[in-house]
Amino acid sequence: MPRREHKYALDTNLFIESFRQPRAKEAIQRFHRALGPFEYLCAIVAHELRAGALTPPVLRDLERHIIRPFARRRRIFAPTAAAWERAGDVLASLRSTDGVDLKRMRRAFGNDVLLAVACREAGVTLVTDNEGDFERIGRHVDFDFVKPWPGPSK
Repeated sequence: MPRREHKYALDTNLFIESFRQPRAKEAIQRFHRALGPFEYLCAIVAHELRAGALTPPVLRDLERHIIRPFARRRRIFAPTAAAWERAGDVLASLRSTDGVDLKRMRRAFGNDVLLAVACREAGVTLVTDNEGDFERIGRHVDFDFVKPWPGPSK
């Protein structure tokens, strides 16, 4: 039976760190070289990155170096209507069992819930250094996530 390779998607914060810090940039480039054929971009992450692109040159670079390459390879995935519904259920569960106040919740946390559900739906493992939030979300929806930086399957 053929070995099934993992599919990976990076969390927004890893891209942002790579824009700001040379070491993080080197790490993400190593990841792209090693696992590029198995890497996908979630539309939620693209949305968050675009929202943070405050100038036309930054947006052009984002489009050129991140969004278009994934689009050309047809490796952008987005949550379906069912994923949005499931994310709403997860938020309701977080409210009732964990006492999360949805009115005071960071918007990014709501995006993280949707990202987790979208990754599950697409069969993609999320790569993130935001373990605390995703462990909390993981108590309410089963999805795969790993810390940076996973290596190729053997």
